[in-house]
Amino acid sequence: MASAANWYMRLINMPEEKQIGHRIIGTIKEVKGSCSTGHKVGDRFELSGYTSGGLCGFFYHDIFPYIIMLQFGGGFPAEYGSPDVIEMECVDKVNAVKIELKRIKE
Repeated sequence: MASAANWYMRLINMPEEKQIGHRIIGTIKEVKGSCSTGHKVGDRFELSGYTSGGLCGFFYHDIFPYIIMLQFGGGFPAEYGSPDVIEMECVDKVNAVKIELKRIKE
């Protein structure tokens, strides 16, 4: 039992996460209907493969592959627009929320 308590204490006392790869900022661009999570146009989230930044878990799950691609240097063809930006829509088509994912190169 002591080892489980030690593991938990190490977990809650972890140092702040080191930035790996590019920063990804998600910005809510549109809400059709009423988002059950309460997201509103203009809400911003810092997203990565390690954190959902407060974004709805269902939405985060769906856009996760795109977050990883942007975070670690992948991009989109020029025909799609910018290789650093994509817009995605959540699975709730009645109350659809649209988010813009943008890679921040620092």
